[in-house]
Amino acid sequence: MAKTGLRKREEVRKEDTWAIEDLYEKDEDWERDYQKLEQEIPKLRAFAGRLGESAGTLLAMRKESDALHMLAENVYVYAGQRLHENTDNGHYQNLADRAQGLLVRLSEAEAYIEPEILGLPEGTVERFLEENEELQVYRQYFENMIRQREHVLDREREELLAAVGELAESPKDIFTMFNNADLRFPEITGEDGRPVEVTHGRYTALLQSRDRRVRKEAFTALYETYGRYRNTLAAAYRANVKQAVFYGKTRKYRSDLEAALDGSHIPTEVYDNLIRAVHEYLPQMHRYVELRRRLLRVETLHMYDLYVPMVEDDGQKISFEQAKEMVLEGLAPMGSEYLELLKEGFSSRWIDVYENQGKRSGAYSWGAYGTHPYVLLNYQENLNSVFTLAHEMGHALHSWYSDQNQPYIYAGYRIFVAEVASTCNEALLIRHLIGKAEDPGRKAYLINYFLEQFRTTLFRQTMFAEFEKITHGMAERGETLTADRLCEIYYGLNREYFGETICVDREIELEWARIPHFYTPFYVYQYATGFSAAIALSERILKEGDCAVAQYRDFLKGGSSGYPLDLLRTAGVDMEQKAPIENALRIFTQYLDEMERLAGNDEI
Repeated sequence: MAKTGLRKREEVRKEDTWAIEDLYEKDEDWERDYQKLEQEIPKLRAFAGRLGESAGTLLAMRKESDALHMLAENVYVYAGQRLHENTDNGHYQNLADRAQGLLVRLSEAEAYIEPEILGLPEGTVERFLEENEELQVYRQYFENMIRQREHVLDREREELLAAVGELAESPKDIFTMFNNADLRFPEITGEDGRPVEVTHGRYTALLQSRDRRVRKEAFTALYETYGRYRNTLAAAYRANVKQAVFYGKTRKYRSDLEAALDGSHIPTEVYDNLIRAVHEYLPQMHRYVELRRRLLRVETLHMYDLYVPMVEDDGQKISFEQAKEMVLEGLAPMGSEYLELLKEGFSSRWIDVYENQGKRSGAYSWGAYGTHPYVLLNYQENLNSVFTLAHEMGHALHSWYSDQNQPYIYAGYRIFVAEVASTCNEALLIRHLIGKAEDPGRKAYLINYFLEQFRTTLFRQTMFAEFEKITHGMAERGETLTADRLCEIYYGLNREYFGETICVDREIELEWARIPHFYTPFYVYQYATGFSAAIALSERILKEGDCAVAQYRDFLKGGSSGYPLDLLRTAGVDMEQKAPIENALRIFTQYLDEMERLAGNDEI
């Protein structure tokens, strides 16, 4: 159902919409490329069984694959973005479905490539690389593939694993359908005295209510509902852990953690260093929890008190024009080149700004190689929306730099570094705003915002990562993951992370049951490492200026032309060490000190 009071898509000013015509001027142009792609996909199959013939044949296959993927990306992105403008539009629902189907057919057509290359006699690809200069551009692609050769099985067993891949997705599919389609939460009484249904979308807003009764009722309603299905959800989680363990063992990894990290060539020590470093700073998190209790003026802090701002917002409305100026000012340390690109994005309609009837919720940066990036917003004239603008433009400029400096095969960057550029922008902006804030209340509100980023991203996601490591390790040892055991582990971690000055309500033991990312094993740690890297990079930029900015731009230009850890080292951050995480946690402590000072002086 469309939200009342929202404009229809056709009523939105052109200036406030993205320049989708830069991808395709009209649907007929999209249809032409769709038909072309449909006709040319079979060309890729013609190389099957021939990749060991010569360097020229291998190069021709890669060029054909790149060309088809670039065309497919245009087709897919255009259809998807047109649908996101108004998800009720049946015409674009059809285009998006057709584009998705074509991507599946392309994937099927090239399924032979990796097994066939890895099945070539040892040294063949290396010899081809030396023989053909044009093939050199693909060296990183081939070396990364060959690096994982020992974990690739023979063709028959690979085909069997591929065939059961859909079954392996079943736990995730079951959880997704249950959580999003079947699960219903009760109504509570809202701040205005009227009934309001608790939903996934409303839950965070309800926990941010100034009315403590509303927070408690929402918290209780949510977890009592999950509690009724605890055994079902434990079975789904257990099955997902088991499939990860199975694939890890089958592919001859020492653990499913190692298997999950190896795709990006990340040592498991990076994961362990994160957990160890955060544990060393848990006393600072406990200080933060106690400060929150004092500022909220409650005798005992509860888990449902963690999301409400410690300091009230002044309610200042920020227009989109003001937001752009704030972002430009905050990112001034990035230098004139970066700022000019930001201005180009602002003035050349890279951004779809406001909500309209049927528009996809949330925000993202997307686009296709060969055109500028696009950013979807649902701008709301508040500080959160300003930070969302800075965040998504960080992604957009990362993509722009990468596309401009890398061939197609390396233009996309890996998940491990995906949040670095966006979070670095946010870190620069918040520190600029805190620095210029003269009113103690405003400064405290901004510091609260920054501290919450640390709590929810660095501390909380690390707690999630530790929960995954414990439970997956249990499964690898043959221990049973019952609902009671999962709740016991999760409750204990909350006690450890949040300390003794908060009442760790028993309901929170079920939080594991509602985290979708647990169904992509060992994914969440990357939020914490990416945040730490971004804080370290922003610190370098502020302290060292042009030299640090130049190195950071080199990182942005890198795409996936190197392994994530190597690319981050070009910017001056070594995530194999604890130092970047410890540096981020020291900054958390510094701002916690400042917040305590403001509170101690009764300035807030």
